[in-house]
Amino acid sequence: MTAVVHSATLLGATGCAVRVEVHLSTGLPAFTVVGLPDAAVRESRDRVRAALLSSGLPWPGQRVTVNLAPSSVRKCGSGLDLPIAVGLLVALGVLPEATVRTSAFVGELGLDGTLRHVPGAIALADAVPADRLVVAAEDVGEAGAVRAGSTVGASSLRGAVAALRGEAGWAATGRAASGAYGAGGEAALEGGEDDDGEGAGADGPLGGRDLADVRGQPVGRRAVEVAAAGGHHLLMVGPPGSGKTMLAERLPGLLPPLDRQQAIEVTRLHSAAGLSIPGGGLVRRPPFRAPHHGASAVALVGGGTWQLRPGEISLATHGVLFLDEMAEFPAAVLDALRQPLEEGIVRISRARGSVTLPARFLLVGAMNPCPCGEGGPPGACRCLPSARARYTRRLSGPLLDRFDLVVPLRRPDAGALLEPRGDERTSIVAARVAAARRLAAARGVAANGALPGPLLDAVAPLPVEGRTVLEAHVRSGRLSARGLQRVRRVARTLADLTGARDIRASHVAEALALRAGREIVDAG
Repeated sequence: MTAVVHSATLLGATGCAVRVEVHLSTGLPAFTVVGLPDAAVRESRDRVRAALLSSGLPWPGQRVTVNLAPSSVRKCGSGLDLPIAVGLLVALGVLPEATVRTSAFVGELGLDGTLRHVPGAIALADAVPADRLVVAAEDVGEAGAVRAGSTVGASSLRGAVAALRGEAGWAATGRAASGAYGAGGEAALEGGEDDDGEGAGADGPLGGRDLADVRGQPVGRRAVEVAAAGGHHLLMVGPPGSGKTMLAERLPGLLPPLDRQQAIEVTRLHSAAGLSIPGGGLVRRPPFRAPHHGASAVALVGGGTWQLRPGEISLATHGVLFLDEMAEFPAAVLDALRQPLEEGIVRISRARGSVTLPARFLLVGAMNPCPCGEGGPPGACRCLPSARARYTRRLSGPLLDRFDLVVPLRRPDAGALLEPRGDERTSIVAARVAAARRLAAARGVAANGALPGPLLDAVAPLPVEGRTVLEAHVRSGRLSARGLQRVRRVARTLADLTGARDIRASHVAEALALRAGREIVDAG
């Protein structure tokens, strides 16, 4: 007696279709799983047995062999519990084969027969070749984002069996349209409602923190606006208390909501990493990731032994990756960012497999000018020159060259801190950012920071005065070829923010000024 049930397993952030083949034969009672199962899949025997008995369903007293095809792909996680249980019931004749032939099943079983959430439900749903997908009730919203109208959910194994027999309805059913997205694919957010799981308020993520809260830092505020408008990587250098973290935390609120395709990609990555997903099924706001400076290269880039999970740079896709105390990160960990910053993807290779994950993020770094944090004129800093050199050397030249904006910050004046809040709010600045992003979208890119060379030449011709200044910087070695292109992209963004059609010499001068902190870091 053999039964075949369709399911899927997770590889990185991508689902891989799996055929669960269950065979019953004579012989001493035994339960064997083959097809490269990991420890969680091998343990499914005990979960499935307890779930069947707790649900009043039979357990075979025969030899059971479960084959997970294709056998060349490692099977990970507990999402195969439900298809194994359904396969056993089909082989035992409890469920007719016709009821499961065009369905796929994904879900973890509790010992009492309850159906539970599994990581990566949206990726698994996209992989199964079936007309109907059965998942845990709490996963219907997420899986339905890519299988609208063909996803159903059950709260227990007994409920799923009853629904398959036609004796009861499904506990949850996927909607025909996903979340707050209409036919045009744009997010329709209502009144700043917090539905992204990140404490978003009316003015953006992170508890509605407003840019107007940052006082006495006009250069920092300008740099954050330019970074958001053009997708330009930003490094802030300043002593403790100068507002670096405050500025970084308010940057996501300036970014426009994710469109549908971006939301699906971000949700897929977050779900694969085991992060909580909002009730609507999709992450609709740009993510903000701020790993501790003790994070390892695997935590930052991604990987692992079997599952090859997304790292922080992938979880920050279409959002912000904030590295506070950046000079405290190990140099090798920081240098691992260089290739993803250029290509927008990260390739994770291990002896047992490899995956390619998206890594299109806005990098924001913050660091002190020296180990003691004071920097400044002689006498203010207590660090030896050698200590300052070692501190700043952790940011290699190639990594530093990938920052479009490197701005020095000072502690704000006491008078500015005590003045009533009067600077522009997040909503006002976000409107300018959105307008600049729309201009970039008309050029075929998400933001000016992604303009390729040939297109940059077409949309960002330099004025004579600006060209002369840039040539001088390149000849003196203060600008590399990569740095030159980045300055031109920033100048294009500055022109867009002011509504100028062409780049002016003032835009080039401001773009160079927003890299002035580079000299501070180089000086160590």
